Amino acid sequence: MLGISQTELAQQASVSRQTVVDFERGARTPYTNNLTAIRSALEAAGVEFIPENGGGVGVRLRKGIA
Repeated sequence: MLGISQTELAQQASVSRQTVVDFERGARTPYTNNLTAIRSALEAAGVEFIPENGGGVGVRLRKGIA
């Protein structure tokens, strides 16, 4: 969606690359502080997290992000 690598996301979130790798493949759920950091990095890059609203949870790019 953003076109960034696992390494870039890990750097932006200040977590290890292995944390991102394991989370993406479903091997483990990161500690709460790491999960919060990953979410914050994604939001700063333009991702919006959509809560349950009858249509299900989801993500989208914020308007104006190419």
